Amino acid sequence: MVCKNSDSVEKLKAKHVKLLESSFEPKKIHRGYADRSLYVNLTTNEVKVKPISEEMKNKFIGGRGYGMKYLWDAVNPDTRWDSPENEIIIAQGPIGGITQYPGAGKSYVVTISPLTDLPMDSNVGGYFGPLCKFSGFDALEIQGKAKRDVIIFIDGDNNKVSIEEAPEECVNSHILAETLTEMYADSEEDKRNVSVVSAGLAAENSRIGLLNFSYYDLRRKKCKLKQAGRGGIGSVFRNKKIKALVVKKSGVKGDLNNPYDMDTIVKLGVKLHREIYENDKDQCWMRVHGTTQLIDVMTPHDLLPVNNFQYGQHPEALKLGKSSFEKMFDLGKPDGCWYGCTLACAHALKDFEIKTGPYKGQKVFTDGPEYESLAGCGSNCGIFDPVALVETNFYCDTYAIDTISFGTTCAFIMECYERGIINQEITGGLDLRFGNWEAQMELMHQMARGEGFGVVAGQGIRRLKKLFVEKYGVDRAFLEDIGMEMKGLEFSEYITKESLAQQAGYGTANKGPQHDENWLIFMDMIRNQMPTFEDKAEALYYFPLFRTWFSIVGLCKLPWNDIMPADNHLTDEPAKVPEHVDNYVALYTAVTGKDFSKEEMLHQSERVYNLQKVFCLKMGKGLREYDYPPYRSVGPVTVEEYESRKERYDKQLKEKIGVNPEGMTVEDKIQVLRKYREEQYQTLLDAVYKRRGWTRNAIPTLEKLEELGIAYPDVVEVVKRFL
Repeated sequence: MVCKNSDSVEKLKAKHVKLLESSFEPKKIHRGYADRSLYVNLTTNEVKVKPISEEMKNKFIGGRGYGMKYLWDAVNPDTRWDSPENEIIIAQGPIGGITQYPGAGKSYVVTISPLTDLPMDSNVGGYFGPLCKFSGFDALEIQGKAKRDVIIFIDGDNNKVSIEEAPEECVNSHILAETLTEMYADSEEDKRNVSVVSAGLAAENSRIGLLNFSYYDLRRKKCKLKQAGRGGIGSVFRNKKIKALVVKKSGVKGDLNNPYDMDTIVKLGVKLHREIYENDKDQCWMRVHGTTQLIDVMTPHDLLPVNNFQYGQHPEALKLGKSSFEKMFDLGKPDGCWYGCTLACAHALKDFEIKTGPYKGQKVFTDGPEYESLAGCGSNCGIFDPVALVETNFYCDTYAIDTISFGTTCAFIMECYERGIINQEITGGLDLRFGNWEAQMELMHQMARGEGFGVVAGQGIRRLKKLFVEKYGVDRAFLEDIGMEMKGLEFSEYITKESLAQQAGYGTANKGPQHDENWLIFMDMIRNQMPTFEDKAEALYYFPLFRTWFSIVGLCKLPWNDIMPADNHLTDEPAKVPEHVDNYVALYTAVTGKDFSKEEMLHQSERVYNLQKVFCLKMGKGLREYDYPPYRSVGPVTVEEYESRKERYDKQLKEKIGVNPEGMTVEDKIQVLRKYREEQYQTLLDAVYKRRGWTRNAIPTLEKLEELGIAYPDVVEVVKRFL
């Protein structure tokens, strides 16, 4: 089955059936806000423009904050990902859309996840969020389910919203984005004013679907894609029978946010642009390597996941690193995913020839893989061919599969296969050994076709563990140790065995083990900047809140600490990059006109973060028991793992535990080490919960809710059920 468009764009458009067209009043942005949202119900074909109250704006700010509050109000404890009342919310923050400061094009997507049954948030670049905002909406809420595939078109130029049945277009994103950009643009130049949100075939047949947000590259005359990847948001999208969201808004200028103080914004932007130009080549070289350089960084420190997180290094690892992709990327053209981003990390490849699947033999323009894709689908699965990984990434994008969940799930399956837990009879003939890229790709193609073991794999690790235990009688405890998921979400791609802080960073993250809340490995393991439990707990208080703040105002995290002032190492708290924090404080005031401080920044974030925590309780999870990671993220599970770092572990037995390992079996050493490490983790959880103002069972106290101004009756009711 090849998903392609056989008709012209004009013929495809002619087959659309307009179910609704609704006009709205134009709205000028004021100091970063339109102060209204757009609500679309696909069951009733209803469109409403809803005002956003001052209380909503002051307490939840925008972005993820708006998303969480709208979703909280929309669902009940029995709502699941495929319930009609589940919403997909795409929201922007007040800073989002400015063109002077790098990384200001982010929007945030929120829904109930098919993997976790919890509120999921995922950040994404591209043009959709800013163009939607400039059309007059701080957020888009989509509820209900359509009967047949529909396109929601927001025409910001003519102030109209339409819902159109769209029966013929191929849903795979590399085709659909190009098709709809051409369909809704008036000219080649006008294509830059159109953005498409889509999800491909695999999102229909799995729980790990993502959303692709497009933006048109005028230099290359191609659409590029950015992903809201985590938690199966694309699967919700296709379950609602949404083929695409399209927004069109022309006339983007640097002052459309109508900020309070444009001069300060310009000065802050000029300072950071200069810093990027001067320091990037000596720090991360994002403008050339993107995040592929992280392969080179992780490997020497034993942090690169190999063979389902068993090991942190591999002799062939650097084949996936920056030097390979510097030769492959189509460099020399603007590579930011929103206007004005000189960090420019969104690299692409042109004329890449596909070797498998429905597009075999075709040459495509495709986005280059990020670190998480290379580590997850590559090293973690024992695959070290950079060309193969480009194709894996291409298909994950166009089929709309989260590369992190796909790669981590494949790695789990491969280990189960190699250990004889499953066999070819169960996999439908697929030889899923580590390193077998062809089998991995066939698994993905099956997922897209909705057939075979690919559909089983697409349910994610939590459901695979349950299946293997109940159907095949596998040892549950062993699968729990090696199945790298928490709360139902697959781990992102870092080895955490020697970083207690990062273990807790993954473990206590509201949505599951994703590094966008905390990335503390270097501070903890390499630099030893957090020697005590209290130090770690303080970091696990501060960093999730600081990262949350990016998600509510519409900023990318990369310009914060991937590029730093040259003298940052001389500051009192270099990990926080204090000069950049000061920039953000000034930037927020310059956009909104509100007095602001670092303390208020954390207060804004803490309010949203705690609402999300209570939301997890509302949906039946969120207590301490859900914050325990699989043991493989804490220490060695198997004899092979222990012996691969025998000197390290034996030394720890002697120096940290006071046990002489001589004469002990490896199995006994593993158990002694495990008891110690699990006790350390428990002690850190106590310290983290205390610092966050939660009980020992991970419940925000009523005093904390009062302090944050979110002691609403329905919030308090949820918390009281667990206290």
